[in-house]
Amino acid sequence: MRIAILGGSFNPVHLGHLFLADGVISAFGYDRVILIPTFQSPFKPGAWVTPPEDRLDMLAASITADPRLAVDDCEIRRKGVSYTIDTLGDIKKRYLPEGKPGLILGDDLARDFSKWKAAGEIAEQADIIIAHRMNSEELPFPYPHRRLKNEIMDLSSGLVRDRIRRGENWRYLVPPGARFLIEDRGLYGISPPAFPQKPEGALPGAGGLPPQTVSRELVGGIETAVRSMLSQGRFLHSRNTALLAHDICRRFHLDPLAGYLAGIAHDMAKPLPEDELIRLAGRDGRGISKMEYKKVSLLHARAGAVLLQDRFGVHNEDILEAVRLHTIGDMSMGPLAKAVFIADKIEPSREQVKDRLRELARYQGLDELFAAVVDETVAYLSSRNVDISESTRRLLAAIHKRRA
Repeated sequence: MRIAILGGSFNPVHLGHLFLADGVISAFGYDRVILIPTFQSPFKPGAWVTPPEDRLDMLAASITADPRLAVDDCEIRRKGVSYTIDTLGDIKKRYLPEGKPGLILGDDLARDFSKWKAAGEIAEQADIIIAHRMNSEELPFPYPHRRLKNEIMDLSSGLVRDRIRRGENWRYLVPPGARFLIEDRGLYGISPPAFPQKPEGALPGAGGLPPQTVSRELVGGIETAVRSMLSQGRFLHSRNTALLAHDICRRFHLDPLAGYLAGIAHDMAKPLPEDELIRLAGRDGRGISKMEYKKVSLLHARAGAVLLQDRFGVHNEDILEAVRLHTIGDMSMGPLAKAVFIADKIEPSREQVKDRLRELARYQGLDELFAAVVDETVAYLSSRNVDISESTRRLLAAIHKRRA
């Protein structure tokens, strides 16, 4: 296998790094580029950098499903000052590359290459590739090398950090995985979320576990999986539901990220065959009613909650309840479950939804809006001679009793 090495602080990794790695693979036919975050640069002694664990995680999260890219932590494991000559020897010993490994240098680094430790030996052991980072001209370089004819991206880790610190737009200068981690961990002085990630009074999770923190990284992974599981139309409905659930939660001071997660996952089991829906729903210990056996598709909500817990490790009971009850509802539904139920029924792609219901979303309290949506949902189903579950009937009766 032919490999090339791209080192740096990756503080944070940004799109320019990945664009450069992709360019080297395309231009020179390497099978893989290994991204190696430095522990301490010899040219920046004492400089503050984000902890190595965070930089490693951001790199790994940024190259999902791309086998052409790898991350290696050899410099971080060695600690101390990171010297390229040591890294070259380590990489050659462990990876056994075909021929000399490529060593990718930006022209900003190439300018001072002669000052590097064992510069001449590095030039003998690696095929040096010089890319444009700061200058479109081909600056002189006294060692054997190849030039990458790449466009200059006016982007650097320092620029990303500065934009975060100044509160300017930055989120699409880095890969999504890195963005989620920066936001989740509050890196580079980013402001914390506007709402707490766990609402007060949240129930403990399954098995007595503490309430689960909802992270953007978790949501991003689940959304990617859901998109692969659903048809295009069903996924767009799910994302519209997630967006509206997020907005409803913000409006009524609930956790908006939890609402988004439940919304994006609420229909994840929809495409499963009936026998699988019965099997999964049967694992939640709630039994299966005659109506559910008659109309097995109703079980996709319960099956989705089981999948969310078992496959994705979600044990936040508020989120699981919201997914489990989004079809038929229940008298005991909590605020998050109500928000997701509402969002599922009135999100913008549902053509049959009356304008009146969407107007209600602007003015009513959560319980009032929920009651109106249940009323309209039951009326719509009744007009189409669709059987109404006993749970939904009890819920509707309770709503009417409170109104009386």
